[in-house]
Amino acid sequence: MNERAAARSFEQVNVLGVGVHAVDMQSTASILRMHIRERAKGYVCLAGVHGIMEAQRQLSLKTIFADALLVAPDGMPTVWMGRLNGFSRMRRVFGPDLMANIIGSEEFINCTHFFCGGAPGVAENLRDQMLRRFPCARITGTYSPPFRPMTSIEEMELVAKVRLAEPDIIWVGLSTPKQEKFMARYLPMLDTRLMIGVGAAFLFHTGAIQDSPAWIKQAGLQWAHRLIQEPVRLWKRYLLNNPLFLICVFLQILGWKRYRLETRERPLGQMSVTRLGS
Repeated sequence: MNERAAARSFEQVNVLGVGVHAVDMQSTASILRMHIRERAKGYVCLAGVHGIMEAQRQLSLKTIFADALLVAPDGMPTVWMGRLNGFSRMRRVFGPDLMANIIGSEEFINCTHFFCGGAPGVAENLRDQMLRRFPCARITGTYSPPFRPMTSIEEMELVAKVRLAEPDIIWVGLSTPKQEKFMARYLPMLDTRLMIGVGAAFLFHTGAIQDSPAWIKQAGLQWAHRLIQEPVRLWKRYLLNNPLFLICVFLQILGWKRYRLETRERPLGQMSVTRLGS
C-alpha cells in the first residue's frame, strides 16, 4: 500500500463531536512526508482534552478541526477513546516528540522548518537548541507573534519573512485554541506547505517546562505534572475541564448524549468515519 492509500485508510474517532484520526507517530510522519512531497497545503492539529472541551464552547474551533489535514491524538484520553472503538494501534502523538522526530529524521533531511510562537526570544532559543541537537536541521526562520491580534503591518511582516524563508513546515507554538485559529487564518496567506500546532513544545525543548516520565504519560497523568509546574496558569484548565470531559464522554458512550461529527472533504481523500454516539 502506498503512502496516499495508507493515509486515506485512517478513520476518525468521534470524541464529543471532534474527529480524531486513529494514527500513531509513524503513520503521522508518513502522512506529513507525502503531503510535503505533493506540495499541497494543510494544517495539523493535535487534540487533547483541553482542545476538545474548547471546541464545545466555540463552534468555530470545531469547524477548524474539521478542516484540518490531520487531527492527531495529543492526549491519552483521546487514545483511550480510539481503543474503546477498536483502534488498538492508535497511539499518542505528543507535540514535542513529533517535532523532534520530524526535525531529526533522515527522511525529512531536506525539509525546511520555521518556528512561530512563544514570547520574544523563545523561537530563536528553540532554533539554537534544535541545531545543537540536530546539526543537519534546516531551520530557515523564526517569528514571535504578539499575544494580541496582529495588525495588518505585522501580518505583512510575517508573510514577508515566510516568503523569504520558504519553509516546508511552520511549527506553531501557541496555546489552544489560539494556535488552531492562527493556522486556519494564516495558512492561505503564507508560502508554506504545512503548519503544525504543537502547543507547549517550544517551552519543553527550551527547558522552560520539564517533561514527564514515560509512566506518567502512559497513565494519562501528564496534566498533573504540568499543573504542579504552572498552577496559577493551568488550574482552571485542568480542574474544570478534566471532570467535565469525563462526564461528557460517559454520556456519549452510554448513548445518552449524541455529538454530531462535522465532516469535510480532505486533501488526502475521503476518510471513513467511526461515529461514536452520533
